[in-house]
Amino acid sequence: MMKNNSVGKHVVLVVFGLILLISGLLLLIFLPDAHGVMLTLPYICIGIGAGIFGGNLGTAIKNHHIKKDPTLAKQIEIEEKDERNIVINSRAKAKSYDLMLMVFSALILTFAFMQVDLYVVLTLVAAYLFIVFSMVFYIYKYNKEM
Repeated sequence: MMKNNSVGKHVVLVVFGLILLISGLLLLIFLPDAHGVMLTLPYICIGIGAGIFGGNLGTAIKNHHIKKDPTLAKQIEIEEKDERNIVINSRAKAKSYDLMLMVFSALILTFAFMQVDLYVVLTLVAAYLFIVFSMVFYIYKYNKEM
């Protein structure tokens, strides 16, 4: 069967994400003249809260439907293990990775030309290099395995 079909854990995370999202919105509304960390904290809470809320809500709904319908669970398991779907998924990820490298490069250049603070550009460069070096690491790892 599937790895983890617990709905309760995801419902708790949905509630946590919603609380984080709402608290970020409230901070944004009630602290309009914030400075320092409090200037960015509401946006961080909104972003993280929305991500936790959305991702876990979808998973909780899917797991709820799977628990109610065993034939649906079997069908999803077969589709996840289907070699054609695995290849399609891997190719889509590879294309998305290539596109992400181009977008990241354009974004770094745009920020550099706009003379955005150096720490912002260097943070993007560090993230870009982390992604590229992780690809090189996995190419090396998989070449040794195969």
